Amino acid sequence: MKSELVKNGPDRCPHRSLLFSTGISRSAMERPFVGIASSYSDLVPGHIHMRELERFIERGIEAGGGTPFIFGIPGICDGISMGHEGMRYSLPSRDVVADSIEAVATGHALDGLVLLTNCDKITPGMLIAAARLNIPALVVTAGPMLSGRYQGRKLSFVRDTFEAVGKYHAGLLSEKELNALEAEACPGGGSCQGLYTANTMACLTETMGMSLPGCGTAPAVLAEKRRISYESGKQIVQLIKQNLTPRMILNSASLRNAITMDLALGGSTNTVLHLLALANELGLNEINLDIFNQLSLKVPHLVLLRPAGELFMEDLHFAGGIPAVEKILGDLIEDNPTVSGVSVREIQDSVQYVDHEVIRPRENPHSQEGGIAILRGSLAPEGAVVKQSGVSQDMKIFRGKAVCFNSEEEAMEKITKGKISKGSVIVIRYEGPKGGPGMREMLAPTSAIVGMGLSHDVALVTDGRFSGGTRGPCIGHIAPEAYDRGPIALVKDGDEILIDIPSRKLELFINDEEKQKRQEQLVLPPPKYTHGLLGRYIERALPTNQGAAMK
Repeated sequence: MKSELVKNGPDRCPHRSLLFSTGISRSAMERPFVGIASSYSDLVPGHIHMRELERFIERGIEAGGGTPFIFGIPGICDGISMGHEGMRYSLPSRDVVADSIEAVATGHALDGLVLLTNCDKITPGMLIAAARLNIPALVVTAGPMLSGRYQGRKLSFVRDTFEAVGKYHAGLLSEKELNALEAEACPGGGSCQGLYTANTMACLTETMGMSLPGCGTAPAVLAEKRRISYESGKQIVQLIKQNLTPRMILNSASLRNAITMDLALGGSTNTVLHLLALANELGLNEINLDIFNQLSLKVPHLVLLRPAGELFMEDLHFAGGIPAVEKILGDLIEDNPTVSGVSVREIQDSVQYVDHEVIRPRENPHSQEGGIAILRGSLAPEGAVVKQSGVSQDMKIFRGKAVCFNSEEEAMEKITKGKISKGSVIVIRYEGPKGGPGMREMLAPTSAIVGMGLSHDVALVTDGRFSGGTRGPCIGHIAPEAYDRGPIALVKDGDEILIDIPSRKLELFINDEEKQKRQEQLVLPPPKYTHGLLGRYIERALPTNQGAAMK
């Protein structure tokens, strides 16, 4: 066991003395040391209930014959950090999470890890850490919150509160109604209720085989989530005994399965960044942007959850969850080992029930293509990402005139004041990994567009990214970003832009001579930060088509 480095032999007397000071017994010293990397926080709604799950994981580890140690991992709630400087820290925090786990697990010579997580950047950060350390590990995602209720209708945080802001500014919602709605949208702990980034990553983590079956969708309040936590604690000890490590599970097949599941569910575009970053950590060069388009043409869109539809995560769970979707996908999902001890194919074969009202059969999908598309063209030669499942049919092809902004705040001011004309393509730039920095989510402006009734008349393109709650013709992750002198930096008000999702095109209509002239005249803004985490991120961030992790 790795922990023998700190507990075996006469020379480790000082180490054992410190360990005994924690209260563990001599017999506990002889068992595998299992770290519980917990992102519990009173600050993050998706994590406020984790204390109880920590206890169940601890009990499971002890029942399995291991010795548990809980340690804390930082986490940021994207919803709370949205729309201000805090959002710049969200994506870089993924690297902080991975580095923190690496440091603690290595510094204390842990034999295995249970990674207790729930929200947007924390889950991929933990997966990256698991891949990097390659000691036995599994993930427990803490579950989605239940839907809210207001005046007889079901609410989800992301769609209903952010779009309510747009309705308020458009005069469609009173301040009293706004205040009443905001108090009811989030009824308790858990990740946001729809297929937003946190829940998409939970589903993909289970699909990749890094969580026990059912973990990705089980609501936070269910006793089932506690049982999964307990069984995960027991199972990690078995993984240590078998020396079954993450790189035996996280391979090209499991990542292709994750992409396939993402496309079938119509998940968050942020998962593109996270899966690419994980692939980069694993050295899987074959997992790239092109894979998403290749699979999107084969994988039907089977589930229509919020924000694109009216269903919630609880509906997906009770319809059979991820195993049921895998069952319906059939041979589109590749066989692979999982942390549960059974293979993906065995999980598929064990499914007894599928609610086809929620999970459509392959012969009757919501769309023949998957939920995400990668666009390329003169505006995005290295790629851009769109959640096509959230785009209405009449906006799949859109040609309009550019209205340019160099920050989210500039755009938001004009949108909420009703100064965006129909037929416009809003261009928000210098919001990429380096230019932002941190590649902020543009949920506020995209939700305002929908809330003000402009989603069928206005499109948005950005080198920033979007929340999983974004819907409508919103194209993000444009690469190269403006700060890297990408074509998006050259766009001027009035330039014509074509968005053609069926043809996977994103074009800027200026001739080569004019493009060269603008490139020569381009003066980049100075970096917004020169020190601290964001200063390091500006210097080291990879482009979006490589996952935007720090190199």
